[in-house]
Amino acid sequence: MNFKQIETFRAVMLTRSMTLAASQLHTSQPNVTRVISQLEKEVGFALFERVAGRIFPTLEAEALLGEVERAFVGLDSLSESARSIRQSGAGSLRVGAVASIAMSIIPEAMRLFTERYPKVPVVIHTNGSPTVAKWTSMRYCDVGLVSYLSDIPGIETELLRKERGVCVVPAEHRLARKRLIQAGDLAGERFISLPHGSSTRLATDAAFAPDERELTIETPYATTICRMVGLGLGVGIVNPIVSRSMKTPGVKAIAFAPAIEFSSYVLKPVNTPSPRLVRAFLECVEQAWPAA
Repeated sequence: MNFKQIETFRAVMLTRSMTLAASQLHTSQPNVTRVISQLEKEVGFALFERVAGRIFPTLEAEALLGEVERAFVGLDSLSESARSIRQSGAGSLRVGAVASIAMSIIPEAMRLFTERYPKVPVVIHTNGSPTVAKWTSMRYCDVGLVSYLSDIPGIETELLRKERGVCVVPAEHRLARKRLIQAGDLAGERFISLPHGSSTRLATDAAFAPDERELTIETPYATTICRMVGLGLGVGIVNPIVSRSMKTPGVKAIAFAPAIEFSSYVLKPVNTPSPRLVRAFLECVEQAWPAA
């Protein structure tokens, strides 16, 4: 039993005519008759009774049609999926991102992406760089956006941005009018820091002499640091994409020395062609990235 036989049988059952079925299938009536005869031999029972030049389906044919219709529902579903893939490149998109990027860049990137693909469902998963890398290597996420690289196999990496960290201070702070803040300028200041264990925390601590700052609060999120600075709880050093994107009221972002680098990377599963949706999403990320 092949697809041509099933398709012909279905057309005859729906039209109740060999001639109309032939017209629907863009073939000849004798060809339809021949295919139905072959199918009857395949299944081992009669499908149609012929009376006075007309055909009448047998009970067996009606039963077989039910099974055929269920199969064609599946084919229609496949056709719809293919249409969706043709239009959007895939049925859905799963993105993994660290919080600094998820909170600052991705909202605008999603606005741009949704304008292009309004019907594509997108799931954003947020966690630390090692976890996002693991998700990407396992193909749980189609693409990952991280702030540092982990020793996890199965991923390809690409540098997205590398920028110098900025010092965020309250808008009315004594240092708010400076064009460059140096480590020594923060002597005695209440300092809101990223937590221990991150590469950025190590670089930040290395920029200061011991006990030069008053370390008061630790938080893993640069957006939280900016918000706390705006409330007058201290000063901090953050990735500039956060300060530029969030534009937190009452906060001034100023260049800092010595340089503390903040990097952002794109992760993709190794040896996997980049789907159209991933490429489109990364284009939106580039467009959403705030200019320095």
